[in-house]
Amino acid sequence: MLLFLGGLVTSTGSGLAVPDWPLSFGQVFPPMVGGVLFEHGHRLAATAVGCLTVVLALWTVVGDARASVRALGLLALLAVVLQGLLGGITVLYKLPLAVSVTHACLAQTFFCLTVTLALVTSPAWSVPRPRRSPMALGVLAGLTTGAVFGQLVLGALMRHMHAGLAIPDFPLAFGRLVPPLVTSYIAVHFAHRVGALVVAVAVGSTAVHVLRHTADPWVRRPALLAAGLVILQVTLGALTIWSRRAVLPTTAHLVVGAAILATCLVLTLRATRVTLIRPRTVEPVGVRREALA
Repeated sequence: MLLFLGGLVTSTGSGLAVPDWPLSFGQVFPPMVGGVLFEHGHRLAATAVGCLTVVLALWTVVGDARASVRALGLLALLAVVLQGLLGGITVLYKLPLAVSVTHACLAQTFFCLTVTLALVTSPAWSVPRPRRSPMALGVLAGLTTGAVFGQLVLGALMRHMHAGLAIPDFPLAFGRLVPPLVTSYIAVHFAHRVGALVVAVAVGSTAVHVLRHTADPWVRRPALLAAGLVILQVTLGALTIWSRRAVLPTTAHLVVGAAILATCLVLTLRATRVTLIRPRTVEPVGVRREALA
């Protein structure tokens, strides 16, 4: 929800609707009209997420014996604090490109941290599973996740450069396969389209690899979901261009991108878990004695 509201702020051009920070026009609850509704609503949602993260971090540190999970909880808390500060700097310094893009990328990183926490604290994480997936599956899924994150970085750069319509047609670019890269706006926009093709191929290849090499639905489900989300994402990208960056498809495009990243991350973690954890088997006493003999 917070990612959706953040996308609305950018899609509606409301990033400076409230010019001060941490208060809004010197108030905690300003009149929620116009762009203030989107910008201050985003701040309220961010505050709620921050409070939840404090509770989550404390609960994780106190209630989980695994040092790595406790570290994840504290890292999520650090990320949400930094994200709040970056949001304030973005407003106070009038939307500088580097800070705005970093703010968007850190939001995706924080989202990944919370998704990871949700996965590793779930009951299914500790269930022993047959080791039937090759180690390469986890590596492939990890590379795909990295490609998705890189694509989201390009998307954030394009959004905050206001280059979403630098190439106004789709699927061609100025009626050509490769447009004339005469400006940085066109170059970034075209790089984002090429990145979309790379992600589609990577997710498709990973999904096919999963379906061929494992029958475990715990691993197959996120692979199939990622493939379906990529199809939806390409459709939303096209609608964003065809609708001249209408608010709903543009914002949904951002959110589905985050969903693809989270799904690929879950696939990577599950595939790695399956290849590392073997089921516990107990051999009959007689068999063990014969083996020793």
